[in-house]
Amino acid sequence: MSLFKEFKSFAMRGNVVDMAVGIIIGAAFGKIISSLVNDVLMPPLGVLIGGMDFSSLSVTVKEAVADHPAVVIKYGMFINIFIDFLIVAFAIFMIIQAMNRLVKKPEVAPVGPTTKECPECLMVIPINAKRCGHCTTALQ
Repeated sequence: MSLFKEFKSFAMRGNVVDMAVGIIIGAAFGKIISSLVNDVLMPPLGVLIGGMDFSSLSVTVKEAVADHPAVVIKYGMFINIFIDFLIVAFAIFMIIQAMNRLVKKPEVAPVGPTTKECPECLMVIPINAKRCGHCTTALQ
């Protein structure tokens, strides 16, 4: 089989297409969540914590020398990104909770009996049996 035919066979399998659709939907969903965090949740949160910005917090490991830049550990940026992650994770959690409430749960059909008793020997046999496996009585 040629390389092109193998690739076509691989790419057209259902799970590959499903994964591609999931990634595209996930990227679009990520944009919605980012907008929710940046445009809806962060402004009131910024007011509540007094406009605190951790991005300027850092530790200089080595000062800048001539044309070599300083070596800096920007732990404040890490704190900002971590807080952003927590907010995004919580927003996704809340949206998933809301979606789960909207999805109707499938009703489970009651399961009927799978066995019955033989009228002659009273042994338990399958419901669709035509003859008892214990006493060989013909059943209706």
